[in-house]
Amino acid sequence: MVVNGGFMEMDCNSLILLAEVRAVNKIIFKAIHGFREVERLHWSPDSSAILQRVRDKAFPPGETQLSLVHVLDLQKDGYIKPHVDSVKFCGSTIAGICLLSSSVMRLVSVDNPEERADLLLPRRCLYVMSGVARYKFTHEILRGEESFFNGVPVPRERRISVICRNLPAS
Repeated sequence: MVVNGGFMEMDCNSLILLAEVRAVNKIIFKAIHGFREVERLHWSPDSSAILQRVRDKAFPPGETQLSLVHVLDLQKDGYIKPHVDSVKFCGSTIAGICLLSSSVMRLVSVDNPEERADLLLPRRCLYVMSGVARYKFTHEILRGEESFFNGVPVPRERRISVICRNLPAS
């Protein structure tokens, strides 16, 4: 698991992406509470350039990626319960930009629940999950009242993540 804290500049790049993810659809998914999501294929040229930076940073050259970009809009009181991603929906790597709010992601070993790590995902960071972190650990976004990193509260607001994925192995 890699977190790149300074990925998004302080300029309008965040707003460019945010403007495009406002109209998302509500669906029901048991692991996520208080959210809306959509998968998008078409982006503005400016947003496409940002997404290309994500892809260049997260995936090796020639890696086949899903063309649809997953956008997850988590309400201030929303959270993501512990889960392991399904291999039928995406491959070995996901790369996400965390917008609007910082959050804490908790990883817990599937084999040994005592083996765990809390990761700070600062606002505008790029996070990349691959390998063991994807399939041997559950991951979750903590509720606001549980969001502490090294004993310090991490205030939670609405969080949007824009996620690129590679194709699952056939």
